[in-house]
Amino acid sequence: MRSRTFLKAEQATLVWDAPGLLAGVDEAGRGPLAGPVVAAAVILDDKRPIRGLADSKTLTALQRERLNDQILARALCCSVAHATVEEIDTHNILQATMIAMRRAVEGLRLKPAKVLVDGNRLPTLDVLAEAIVKGDARVKAISAASILAKVHRDRLCEELDAEFPHYGFARHKGYGTREHMEALQRHGACVHHRRSFSPVAAAFERMDLAALPPTVVIELQSTS
Repeated sequence: MRSRTFLKAEQATLVWDAPGLLAGVDEAGRGPLAGPVVAAAVILDDKRPIRGLADSKTLTALQRERLNDQILARALCCSVAHATVEEIDTHNILQATMIAMRRAVEGLRLKPAKVLVDGNRLPTLDVLAEAIVKGDARVKAISAASILAKVHRDRLCEELDAEFPHYGFARHKGYGTREHMEALQRHGACVHHRRSFSPVAAAFERMDLAALPPTVVIELQSTS
């Protein structure tokens, strides 16, 4: 059975009889102004329970790191995938998130009988799937996926920070904090910023204007 792209949650609330492996899926990084959106899929092992699984947003960074290691060690299988900044700008952030989720599921070593996805939308999958609002707080497999996705993306942002230290990516993880907005104003945007997000689009526009000869800028301003 193939789930429909962006299937609404109310269309997926039937109680399915799907014995077998269950995968939880969640994402991290829909809201930031920079960096990829990351998704994870996890199939937990009932024989190797993990204590403390919860929505990643309710955990400290230290708790997430500890649980991330336990999930990788104890889960039957897990997969982390992402959609690039270019894909976000081409398709929009919602569709890019669905792309990342689909890739995460397809990256699992074992094929689940059913996939439970956090939120109210579903990616297109070739397995049975259900969207669960607040699933990251209600379903342990989704909680585990939310932790893997968050930790993976935070580490990516630390790598971006090493490449572009003046933006502060390691601290704000690409979100539109005051520090980040001020850095955009001072330094403009970099290749890891999402052009389809309005603060970034404005930064690129300022950069384009700054690169033009002064006479052209005056002409553009007079006609606007």
